[in-house]
Amino acid sequence: MSEHFLKVKEYLLNLEYQIVSEDVNEEILVINQEEDGISNLVIDCEDSIIIIEGLLIELEKGSEDIYKALLVKNREIVHGAFVLDESGRKLIFRDTLQLETLDQNELEASINSLKLLLSEYSEELINFSKA
Repeated sequence: MSEHFLKVKEYLLNLEYQIVSEDVNEEILVINQEEDGISNLVIDCEDSIIIIEGLLIELEKGSEDIYKALLVKNREIVHGAFVLDESGRKLIFRDTLQLETLDQNELEASINSLKLLLSEYSEELINFSKA
């Protein structure tokens, strides 16, 4: 277990996130904060970066209009971005940060970006999942 992993875990606990799963060997944490819409957000400490990833919705059938709207919205997201998995059906929020210089404020800003995105864009995401 690296010092970076311990530092990230400490930051998450300080920020009062519920750690629902932890894989010490792989240095992965899964967090929740349901009142803010955060559910099963994966925090993965790799060699030099931290990857923050969470499944938002599954798209029944992607269309050019949906993909265009998501790409346009990406421009407004402060930290992180919408990404698709290999199948093109799972819409994921993803952000990466440098572990070496990571501080608690930077981690909090990244997760807050997801919270803001969910609060402002949830109706559209629900509609996309039904399209």
